[in-house]
Amino acid sequence: MDMDTYRAGRRQATDAAEAIRAALAGLGLPERVWGSVRPMVTHNGKAHVHIGMVRADAAEKMAEAMKTPAEPEPEPEPEPEPEPVE
Repeated sequence: MDMDTYRAGRRQATDAAEAIRAALAGLGLPERVWGSVRPMVTHNGKAHVHIGMVRADAAEKMAEAMKTPAEPEPEPEPEPEPEPVE
């Protein structure tokens, strides 16, 4: 694997790991739960996130949060039609 492939995979994995850490912290879980979340890159450059072992109560909170439907993105308002030039 070349260095550019590794760096791209590492960047993607790091961004994803940071998003997971923020989500777990947002659930009120302590750092001991989300502190072990790590970005990983496979030998061929694929990005992964290692979550590790978590206590059952934390896993239940995570599962409940995953079951909750995400709030839909608001639809952008359509741009007004331009007035015809006469």
